[in-house]
Amino acid sequence: MEEQYELIKQSRNILLEYCMTIFPDDLTMESSSFGRGSIRNLLVHVANVYEFWIGKHGLKKDIKFTLYDSIDSIHEIKRLFSTVDQLTQEYFDYVNSNPGIEIIYDINGIKKKTNPITIFTHVITHEFHHKGQILSLSRQLGYKPVDTDIIR
Repeated sequence: MEEQYELIKQSRNILLEYCMTIFPDDLTMESSSFGRGSIRNLLVHVANVYEFWIGKHGLKKDIKFTLYDSIDSIHEIKRLFSTVDQLTQEYFDYVNSNPGIEIIYDINGIKKKTNPITIFTHVITHEFHHKGQILSLSRQLGYKPVDTDIIR
């Protein structure tokens, strides 16, 4: 998981560097075509999913989720993902120290269990799903998206 996450971070960094070229007003421009509304909101939502699954459920932390409106710039989004990276490393350390652990979570009042790789797979595939939306939204706003694939 750790080796794979390094690849995820490299791809994310390319996306965030690209987002530095987007005008601040365009980062927060709402679009009804995408469920979270804006590039900024999509990025914060991705971080929230890490906070929810890795922090709250994987590590059983009392997490205060980042609010969309609390983030005003890509620099702040980069800091947010730095926090996500620290949380994810803590998750890896916890999982490596507890082989065979099951993660118990509650969805709509129903308790379920899964394994650490399933949680990790969920958050990274979710991130890539929204990364595609971010690039599509930026194209709609008149920007030329960059290649953020793992293999470029």
